[in-house]
Amino acid sequence: MRAIANRFYDIMATDAAAKELLAMHPQPMDAIALKFFEFLSGWLGGPQLYIEKYGHPMLRARHLPFRIDTKMRDQWLYCMYQVIDEQVTTATLHNELRVRFTRLAHHMINTEA
Repeated sequence: MRAIANRFYDIMATDAAAKELLAMHPQPMDAIALKFFEFLSGWLGGPQLYIEKYGHPMLRARHLPFRIDTKMRDQWLYCMYQVIDEQVTTATLHNELRVRFTRLAHHMINTEA
């Protein structure tokens, strides 16, 4: 999960297709990558690292200050799909992660495009 979180932010930082998404994030992104790893750990059934440190993630509420429309969702998924394609070789897990991350990204939309 740590490799997935780190690679996600690497792609965001270097791929022009995610430039608006990158602009929404504080720099440097080391701390946010760590929080994302901690979230993913619990969200995917491992240790509840994020909850132990920060409490319930309340993802939608924590992201309300940011304008998340379909364009931001698509940029986020663009980065995440690249990570999954690069790092997840088991077909069943690959497909499950794409479904779960897609559902999560749709849930985060908080404004019309």
